[in-house]
Amino acid sequence: MSSTPDPSVAPSSATPQSPEADNLVPIARQAIVDKDRAVFGYELFDRSTSIHAHSADSDAALLFNALSYAGTESLVGQKLVFINCTHDGLTGGHLELIHPDKVVLEVPALAPHASALDIEASAVVLASLRRRGFRLAFSQEVLCPQYAPWFDLAGFIKMDLTAFALEQAPALVKFSRTHTMAHLVAEKVETEEQHKYMFDLGVRLFQGYLFAKPALIQAQTVRPAQATILHLISMVRQQANISDIEELLKKDPTLSFNLLRFINSSGFGLSCEITSFRHAVMILGPKKLFRWASLLLTTSRAGGSPPVVGTTAVVRGRLMELLAAEMMSPEECDNAFVVGVFSLLDVMLGMPLDKALEAVALPQTVVDALLHNTGPFAPFLALTKACESGDDAAFAFNADDLHLSNRQVNWAHLQALAWAEGLSES
Repeated sequence: MSSTPDPSVAPSSATPQSPEADNLVPIARQAIVDKDRAVFGYELFDRSTSIHAHSADSDAALLFNALSYAGTESLVGQKLVFINCTHDGLTGGHLELIHPDKVVLEVPALAPHASALDIEASAVVLASLRRRGFRLAFSQEVLCPQYAPWFDLAGFIKMDLTAFALEQAPALVKFSRTHTMAHLVAEKVETEEQHKYMFDLGVRLFQGYLFAKPALIQAQTVRPAQATILHLISMVRQQANISDIEELLKKDPTLSFNLLRFINSSGFGLSCEITSFRHAVMILGPKKLFRWASLLLTTSRAGGSPPVVGTTAVVRGRLMELLAAEMMSPEECDNAFVVGVFSLLDVMLGMPLDKALEAVALPQTVVDALLHNTGPFAPFLALTKACESGDDAAFAFNADDLHLSNRQVNWAHLQALAWAEGLSES
């Protein structure tokens, strides 16, 4: 429902060629203008991946990079941010970290011929986002009776002028005004004739090449070492005291810089500036600190590894923790979590695992499982890997070795996947 980013998007004035280029987040920004052609808001497009590769993961990365790394001030000033979402992405932990007053979530219609039950179920999710303060934008595809459960939730209706004949516009505008309180946005406006036609129908917000092509913005980021992020995650999981977490932040300037920049960004919505690590940790609390660190991990890239590697590591950690809970103490369950999360450290850091582990002090049982496949955690790691691989024989052997039933393992795996996908749940 957005204006598709054009291949001729204006490049930034300087194209970085140095290693520091990895710290630049390419985001395309296109203005949405009002009746006087003044900027009302900006739609952001993630240009770090192919323009055709649109997923919940890329939504999360874009939101996090735009509103946490760079902050909204450098991207859109005080204007609204319009961002395309997938329905899967609407339950992601990244939304928990963003101040809703700054963001309009562009939500697509469901697949053609979606059932009434599907539309009603999605309306429940959308209503929860509205209660949290997010505004929602829908396309003209929802302007039909079957989408009635969505009508009261619409803050904006974006009318794609390439998706319907212009003579259909009066009926769509009338339907929207009759059934919703939404502001209408005419998008993909390319000619003065189109602009005048929609203006005469009462539309007062516009987006398209007639007004501005998407412009590429290189948002500067500072990437902390992933090993340190993982260390922070393990500390939060073990309920370390604030002083110990503060010491870790002090030892990694990039991690602490990102935390202070995030918590002081306009996207977070605080009215006063936070300058103390201790204060930042206290304001976030353990749950949001963990969400922030987990998303920082899964959206960070090192050695060319994709963000999904970080997500897989987090799922492994949670699965091992749940499996270990059947037979181990809480402290050992925490170590099981660390084994799972650190099991992909070599891929994320682009170095041998033994070298990667030198950066973090770990219990010997954790090291034994990771490097030698021995010790009490080794069978749990083997079972976790079998769950991923779909190897039925390995799954059966390792589950039997731990005296766990298929039902127990499958339940834990589903819980781990849901937990990783739903970091926003309290």
